Amino acid sequence: MMDLIKYEFLKLAKRKSSLVVVLAGLVVTALLFMLPALQSKYYTQDGAVEGIAGVATERADVEATAGLLTGDFISQNVEEYQRLFDDPANIGTDGSEEYIIGGAYWDFVAPRERMLQLIAANYDDPGDFRGLSTLRSLDRAACEDFYRARDEKIALTLENPSRKLTEDAKAYWSSMGDSVAEPFDYGWFKGWDVILASFELLVFAILAVCIALAPAFAGEYTAGTDAVILSSRYGKSKLAHAKIIAAYLFGLAAFTLIAAIALAIPLVSFGLDGWDKPVQISNTVIPYNLTFLQATLLNLGVIYLVLGGMIALTLLLSSELKSPYLVLVVLVPLLFLPLFLTPSGTAGVYNQTLFLLPYRATMPELSKFITYQVGPLVMDAFTMRAVIYLAIIAICVPLSARFFKRHQVS
Repeated sequence: MMDLIKYEFLKLAKRKSSLVVVLAGLVVTALLFMLPALQSKYYTQDGAVEGIAGVATERADVEATAGLLTGDFISQNVEEYQRLFDDPANIGTDGSEEYIIGGAYWDFVAPRERMLQLIAANYDDPGDFRGLSTLRSLDRAACEDFYRARDEKIALTLENPSRKLTEDAKAYWSSMGDSVAEPFDYGWFKGWDVILASFELLVFAILAVCIALAPAFAGEYTAGTDAVILSSRYGKSKLAHAKIIAAYLFGLAAFTLIAAIALAIPLVSFGLDGWDKPVQISNTVIPYNLTFLQATLLNLGVIYLVLGGMIALTLLLSSELKSPYLVLVVLVPLLFLPLFLTPSGTAGVYNQTLFLLPYRATMPELSKFITYQVGPLVMDAFTMRAVIYLAIIAICVPLSARFFKRHQVS
């Protein structure tokens, strides 16, 4: 059996089309993951600082102003921001709103801007972001109640009628939100932030794997070798399983290579720092008690299940259809049509199906409270995606072997 697996693996690995497709997937994915670094600019009072120098300057500013988001820390920053408005020379206006300008902006606001936006957004109603103007109405008591304001915002989010959440679902999310450790440790996390925002780009790696594996069974039909191999000693017994195992080994190896290089790019560009920071420093209402590293690994695990499901579906189609091209006619739309479809919310069959399709299933969606419920059982998006793609693997893999064994040679 091991010899058969090795033989089938080498057939895939030595096929020129497979190597070209995997290389193309690697190049495209890597280039897309490079874009945030290539386009990175950090603005200072002296102008835009680009590239490595810009990242270093921004990082130094964030680290110099970071800290635990305690009531005292938040109060100090908010009160200092409010005091800037006491000097008319610091104030600019667009006719409807006032904001800080000049040296006061560059010295105080700019290095803290994302942190100040995070604080301000915590007090806005769900779906309503008023920017830094929110900070002007906060007093010390409100700053001290930062985490109570977070809890209230989560509660308002869950009560939104458009979400159509049951009491069990609300209790599920409330309990999850309550489990998050406080206070949040704010600091530099850009590399991990870029990764979490770019995960869907790995769909190109999944596509490359599926294209490479499309001929696994169908290639034998197209080449006319099916008559020979199916009549061989192991043609209707071990060969089908050897092909499946080899396909998974090749697919996992190719995807891991692409993903490792792609995910390394933001970390090399922006640094590893922030791996142990809570994901709530990117959005306070995120209910998952995870660090950036944990969130990355969790979502990557789900993506591997999506990959496993797509490999299983590819093998099923390859075992049933007469040509690898017909396999791709089915797979490519399944992978890429969701790119052009936008969820209108988190409830309803359309939206919940869209979140489970391969492209959307690669996105963490950490702050969306996507809920699936079967009777009293409540599941989040990560759990439901894992269940769905494990089911696809469990169903499609045995069927692909069965269809190949029963293939009628023409």
